[in-house]
Amino acid sequence: MFTALRKIQKDKEPTEFEESVAQALFDLENTNPELKSDLKDLYINSAVQIDVSGNRKAVVIHVPYRLRKAYRKIHVRLVRELEKKFSGKDVVLVATRKIVRPPKKGSAVKRPRSRTLTSVHDNILEDLVQPAEIVGKRVRFRLDGSKIMKVFLDPKARNDTEYKLESFTGVYRKLCGKDVAFEYPATEA
Repeated sequence: MFTALRKIQKDKEPTEFEESVAQALFDLENTNPELKSDLKDLYINSAVQIDVSGNRKAVVIHVPYRLRKAYRKIHVRLVRELEKKFSGKDVVLVATRKIVRPPKKGSAVKRPRSRTLTSVHDNILEDLVQPAEIVGKRVRFRLDGSKIMKVFLDPKARNDTEYKLESFTGVYRKLCGKDVAFEYPATEA
């Protein structure tokens, strides 16, 4: 288990579930020749298991922001292998991002646009639906005042993501506290 612990880097002691995810990544690195070179320098920050709906569960793996591009290169293969290891659970990779509070009045310090709440939530949404791309968003205001965001995904990636749409909705609600509905736009024939 000692060698698998280098696959998770965090300040606190990793939980039992995080250790199992780190062990799964370590096993993939050692047993899967096509992922070995890509996984060699990669690690995770944390992992959480979320109840999505009914008896479905999703595994949310937080990866360092700096390594997100390296994870995106192998995203489809890595998620497929991890879903085999955690049978019956949908695996989602999300980059760890930080929200900075707005500066005080009269302060000369400017906050980067990428650290705003809106920007972080939009980027989490993009990370969730990977490898599909978001082609449109609509915010619908209901009569009772509640909001629901409709997100339209690229129909080309329908095979990779269609079975996970329910998980995407549950994970986004848990991470950001917003209701979202995922759809594929009707194609004109």
